[in-house]
Amino acid sequence: MALSRVCWARAALWGSAVPPGLYVVRRLQFVRSGLTWGAPRSSKLHLSPKADVKSLISYVVTKAKVINGKYHRFLGRHFPRFYVLYTIFMKGLQMFWADAKKARRIKTNMWKHNIKFHQLPYREMEHLRQFRRDVTKCLFLGILSIPPFANYLVFLLMYLFPRQLLIQHFWTAKQQIDFLDIYHALRKQSHPEILCYLEKVVPLISDAGLQWHMTELCAKMQHGTHPAVHDILALRECFANHPLGMDQLRALQMKALSRAMLLTPYLPSVLLRHRLKTHTTVIHQLDKALAKLGVGQLTAQEVKSACYLRGLNSTHIAEERCRTWLGEWLQISCSLKETELSLLLHNVVLLSINYVGSRR
Repeated sequence: MALSRVCWARAALWGSAVPPGLYVVRRLQFVRSGLTWGAPRSSKLHLSPKADVKSLISYVVTKAKVINGKYHRFLGRHFPRFYVLYTIFMKGLQMFWADAKKARRIKTNMWKHNIKFHQLPYREMEHLRQFRRDVTKCLFLGILSIPPFANYLVFLLMYLFPRQLLIQHFWTAKQQIDFLDIYHALRKQSHPEILCYLEKVVPLISDAGLQWHMTELCAKMQHGTHPAVHDILALRECFANHPLGMDQLRALQMKALSRAMLLTPYLPSVLLRHRLKTHTTVIHQLDKALAKLGVGQLTAQEVKSACYLRGLNSTHIAEERCRTWLGEWLQISCSLKETELSLLLHNVVLLSINYVGSRR
C-alpha cells in the first residue's frame, strides 16, 4: 500500500501516471543522455599536476622558438655581417657541446669496461685525440677571461685572431681552407732543414748498404721524386738506433720535427722529445686501428683530415689520391715496431714533400 502511494506521488510529479518500472527506465535515459542536475565537469580537472607542468613547458618552448626565429630574422635584415658571425658562433657551440657529450660517453665506456686508448675503434680514438686538442685551446681562452672585464678583450681577440684562438668549429668554410694552407706553409718551412739533417748523418751510419740507401733517398727528395714504400722501409734500422733513433735526436732536429708536426718548438729538449714520442705513438696507434677498419670505410672528410694530420696538405688534392697516399702511409706505419717510430716521425716529410698536388 505504501509503495503504491509513492509511485502515484511520483507519477503526479511527472504529470502523468507512469508505472514504477517505466520511471526507472526513463530516469536512466536522462542520465545516459547527459541531462543530469548540475553543469558537466571540465576534462581539465582530471589532468595530473605532472601533465600540467609538461603542457606549460611545451608552451614556453614553443613561444621561445617563435621569439628566437623573429630575433634571427631581425639580425639577418638589419645586421647581416654580425648575423653571419653570430650563426657560426652558435653552431660552433652546438658542435663543441656535441663533441663533449660524445667524448664523455667514450670515456665512461672505457672506464666501465676497462678499455685502454689504443684498444678503441679508430673513430673513437680520433675523436678523443681531436677533442683533447680543442679543449686545450678553449682552456687557454678561459684563463685569459679570468681577470675582471677581460672577457670583452677576449671577444675582440677572438675576432681579430680566429686562427690562433678558435677551434675549427668556429671557422667559416673559407677560413678552414685558408687556415689549413697557412698551417701547412708553416710546417713546410721545416722540410729542407730536416732533409739537410738526414744528409749530414749519412757518414755516421755504420752499414755501407744503409749509407747508400740514405744517399739515394736524399737525392730523390732533392730532385722532386716521390719515394716508394720499399725505399723508406729499407732504412728502418737507421731510425731504430744511432744516429736517428728517437733518443739520439739532437735539439735542433727535434725543433724542426716539432714544426713539421705543428707542435710548439719553444720547449726544453726533454719536453720536446717527450711530446714527439707521445704524438708519434698516438699516430701509430691510430694507424693500427685504421688498418683494421680499412681506408675504404672512411668518408671523404675523414680521409682528408687523416692525411692532413700525417703531413699531407689534402685540401687541394682529389679524394682518390688522398686514399692512395693514406694507403702508402699505413703500409709503412703498420710495418714498424715501437723502437722504429723515429722513421714514422720523419715520414711526415719523406712521404709528403714530393707527392703530386701537395706542393703548394
